[in-house]
Amino acid sequence: MGKYIELTASNFADTTKEGVALVDFWAPWCGPCRMIAPVIEELANDFEGKAKICKVNTDEEQEIAVKFGIRSIPTILFFKNGEMVDQMVGAASKQAFTDKLNALL
Repeated sequence: MGKYIELTASNFADTTKEGVALVDFWAPWCGPCRMIAPVIEELANDFEGKAKICKVNTDEEQEIAVKFGIRSIPTILFFKNGEMVDQMVGAASKQAFTDKLNALL
């Protein structure tokens, strides 16, 4: 069963440098973040072996949030081979995330 990857300052670059990665910037107190959490977990299963599904807790990893200019959460960044190629701000449907990931694969 696929599971999303918790990203920190120490593993962010290594995790996103190859292939496709979805990175969800969230916080425990954020309602919309909690709303899409089950969707992120489903995506981790659906894309196991194809894309990395990751989460960054902005309360714990503020330097990463600052680096990418995260001003509101949830913000979802899409990476391909280490480069940020797309982003979505706010909660969205599973289909919207799936479409973006499939376009990058």
